[in-house]
Amino acid sequence: MPASATKSLRVAVLADSDTRWKWGALTANRVTPRDIRLDGYLLRGRATPTARQLGEIGVRADSLREVTAAEFLRAMREETYDVLVLALVGGGVQAMLHGLKRAWEDRPGRPVVVTGYVGVVYEKLADGLLLRHGADLVLANSRQDADRFRAVYEGVGADAGSVTEVALPFLGGDAYTGGHGRFTVVFAAQPSVPDRRGDRAYLLDRLVRHARRHPERDVLLKLRSQPGEHTTHIEELPYQKLSRRLDLPANFRLVYGHMSEVLDRTDLLVTVSSTAALESLHRRIPTAILTDLGIREALGNHHFVGSGCLASWDQLDAGHRPEPDQDWVARQGVATGGRYETAFETARERIAGLLGRPGGLPPLTPYYTPVTAPGYLPGILARHHLGPDGTPLPGAPAADREPGAVRQIVRRAARGAYRHGVQRVAPVIRRMGEL
Repeated sequence: MPASATKSLRVAVLADSDTRWKWGALTANRVTPRDIRLDGYLLRGRATPTARQLGEIGVRADSLREVTAAEFLRAMREETYDVLVLALVGGGVQAMLHGLKRAWEDRPGRPVVVTGYVGVVYEKLADGLLLRHGADLVLANSRQDADRFRAVYEGVGADAGSVTEVALPFLGGDAYTGGHGRFTVVFAAQPSVPDRRGDRAYLLDRLVRHARRHPERDVLLKLRSQPGEHTTHIEELPYQKLSRRLDLPANFRLVYGHMSEVLDRTDLLVTVSSTAALESLHRRIPTAILTDLGIREALGNHHFVGSGCLASWDQLDAGHRPEPDQDWVARQGVATGGRYETAFETARERIAGLLGRPGGLPPLTPYYTPVTAPGYLPGILARHHLGPDGTPLPGAPAADREPGAVRQIVRRAARGAYRHGVQRVAPVIRRMGEL
């Protein structure tokens, strides 16, 4: 390190779900200053993506394998990378920062470490940010997020220099012009918003009623995953299951696939608070954020206050098409004026500068340490089978060997049992508790 000015950069992405793999891989391609060789690592857990999910995402890597935390840290000791993207939940990022600090302590150089958020940050702002502190770049998807991130770090006395404004890496597609066939309404479903059966049944019922009210329209329910698969968030009540009890009209369909391809035929995007709304706004597609269940932090639609996109099903049934507030859109990193490609220039320049830093990069220095958070940090590390100093604990899964065929079968069976419990057993227990 650093790599030569002409050689392709070696980049690794560690992700813990399908959505974060998509974000991490696309981010790696956006923020690196030249061509890359991309190696993907999927952290083993409840949301490890299936082959179908990976195929649907469509993001290719030069290599891709599933690992435990210990296996990943061993790979980082043995391999030499220029850039590492941690596309994980906050606790996972913090654990890896401490594990990597330990793994790289005897090495003359280390990669540039990048992390950030998959989409809209509407909950656990301070918690998630401080768990990500210590990376060289903490990416903020908008001007608004960058300001909030810096305020949190500065407010606790942590270095805010890592905060770097970019944009969501998966925005793109042609601007909406209309007139491409039958008017199409798309509801972008979310795995855990809302989380109550009654609320999800209500939204599905209103979508079906909209289809019946407007037989001249195509009404699509865009789903993130099939039953048994997990995404970034747990889905206990899949819309597929709820829809089996309904008499669905001919112009109503459940669809999967790339959101960008679905948006190609969308005339009105409807959601509670999905990041798909930002993709839609980026393409100037009429976008509605539902208020039927209230405007609440628990739903995430409070993030869209001031957007001009808030609307109810009654209004949409009557033909309303929201008009977004352009100042709000600009603050969200949804660059509709041809500025999208330049949104990543600052990150590229910072990474190039860090790669060329004389003497290499200093050790990672997360805000949380055994001194600053002695009652919090050890538990986070232990969940990933790491000790207080970031060293894999004795007996950590596959810390010293590759998993055999039997172990792989057992792991797949365990994940299947967990998913069955989440989607079938847990809802039954919850309903019993409400009696």
